Amino acid sequence: MHIHLVQLLSPSKTPTALALPLFTGKVAAGFPSPADDYIEKTLDLNELLVQKPSATFFARAQGESMLGAGIHPDDILIVDRSLEPVSGRIVICALNGELVVKRLKNQAGQWLLASENPYYPDIPLHEELEMVVWGVVTNVIHPL
Repeated sequence: MHIHLVQLLSPSKTPTALALPLFTGKVAAGFPSPADDYIEKTLDLNELLVQKPSATFFARAQGESMLGAGIHPDDILIVDRSLEPVSGRIVICALNGELVVKRLKNQAGQWLLASENPYYPDIPLHEELEMVVWGVVTNVIHPL
């Protein structure tokens, strides 16, 4: 069985506001244009990515079982503990004591933790497995 592991990261106790310019025009891939004409406002990534700071934590993804969902090795996952883990959402959970990231699914009454890579099997949930959902993944940050 292949399990996509995560590593928890400690968020800052007090989020620091870092307002950076937000360009509202289209970014040309050919003909350059003066960018200063398109600055509409500033954007704070804490405001954009963290809706409930007291319920949010970060985790670093490991493995390739969630590539189809846009989660790559070493990506930072933003996780909200206040959201309900319903079918279709990507969750961080402790599965028999190991943290994993998977898509929670209910297919014909059977709950499972689904991989987003055909080379990794889904994990059917049953009474013998100890599973606790830690939160719902809301955003992924990865370098290009």
